[in-house]
Amino acid sequence: QVQLVESGGGSVQAGGSLRLSCAASGRSFSIYAAMGWFRQAPGKAREFVAAATWNGGVTYYADSVKGRFTISRDNSRNTVSLQMNSLKPEDTAVYYCATDSRIRSTAYQPLTDNPDEYQYWGQGTHVTVSS
Repeated sequence: QVQLVESGGGSVQAGGSLRLSCAASGRSFSIYAAMGWFRQAPGKAREFVAAATWNGGVTYYADSVKGRFTISRDNSRNTVSLQMNSLKPEDTAVYYCATDSRIRSTAYQPLTDNPDEYQYWGQGTHVTVSS
């Protein structure tokens, strides 16, 4: 089992930047096929933001954040980060990191944006973007 803790959230004005971090403990998260970031705004369903394969070699972004957000990971430190630039008020949400439910293998494992295919989740970190 792995425990995930997000940090780095806060309040920022539109156009600003934040960097979120997710630290894993209990087990190395590099054994999982991928790591993902999701977000949930008040009154809305949880939505996919970004994902990266176990070695960070392949990434995948939601259209709404493409070109503004960057996911990266440091397996030596058991951390995954989300650099968020050019923030917009509609980015306001609680942000969660999660591990893919699949253990990495040599077989092709496409990244997924389906939250049901992620297993372990952090408690979330709040991001508020004001106009």
